[in-house]
Amino acid sequence: QVQLVESGGGLVQAGGSLRLSCAASGSPFSINDMGWYRQAPGKQRELVARITSDGRTNYGDSVKGRCTISRDNAKNTVYLQMSSLKPEDTANYSCYAQTRQTYWGQGTQVTVSS
Repeated sequence: QVQLVESGGGLVQAGGSLRLSCAASGSPFSINDMGWYRQAPGKQRELVARITSDGRTNYGDSVKGRCTISRDNAKNTVYLQMSSLKPEDTANYSCYAQTRQTYWGQGTQVTVSS
């Protein structure tokens, strides 16, 4: 079992920055990929970014160049640094961790005002 706790969401003006954190507990040594998805009202869930246990990353097309995902394996924490935020980045952001199954955090709301 893995438990995930996200933090760092909130309200920010367009052009601003936020850093989301997701801390894993339980059995974090078994985690392979970690990452973030987001879902806005009326839209499908989409990948924001993912990172493997050895640090390889990939990003969703809508955030490439504006987001950086990183991971501290010693702290079992993954971070998402977002910059140049746009109103269309407004969504609920959920962290996931993949072992033999996928675990999800409760989500954190990011709202970008114009």
